Amino acid sequence: MPGLPGDVRITVTRTLTKDQQARRTRLIDAARELALAGGYAAVTMHDVADRAGVARATVYRYFATKDHLLTEVAALWAAQITSDTSAATTGDTPAERLTALMARIVEVAATELTLTSAIIQAVTSDDPSVEDARTALFLQVRDRLAAAIGEPVPDLDEVEILLGHVLLAALVSLTSLGRPVEEVRGMIATAGRLITAGMLALQNEPA
Repeated sequence: MPGLPGDVRITVTRTLTKDQQARRTRLIDAARELALAGGYAAVTMHDVADRAGVARATVYRYFATKDHLLTEVAALWAAQITSDTSAATTGDTPAERLTALMARIVEVAATELTLTSAIIQAVTSDDPSVEDARTALFLQVRDRLAAAIGEPVPDLDEVEILLGHVLLAALVSLTSLGRPVEEVRGMIATAGRLITAGMLALQNEPA
């Protein structure tokens, strides 16, 4: 992807001022609006800058690449979807709570397929500038999944990672593979039951 003259890209890592944070938020919102309207291809740094009302060079002060920017869009998207804690507390068992949370994410993703497809393409990119934002996103999702489990379990880190992969596979199935939302919901329900059954089996093993 073409960048600035000489391919100079600077991403801000210092603490942002109030005005800088507002500008960064406008850029993320602009990218989200473009992705929602036209998918991955519709998001260009030039159009993001125009929509946010800033110079193109300003975009690169906050985001090294388009995929970096869209991964930050993904983080905001995931936070908004999971901010309603009712889904994570629906059900009496870890399996029921996990299924409710992941089903909510899948259902929202299915209503915003162009946006979902764009952020999945960015998050799974091999672009090195995505790495830190992707790690932060995955940790955020893992925290929500752990909250849904709601009780101490053996090897929780491994369980969270596995659930994260299941969720990613579900979103890829919706977007890249075009599978029906009912099928994807069934897939995550089955996965949730199997994974939590494995957790219970580990808990009941003799010390």
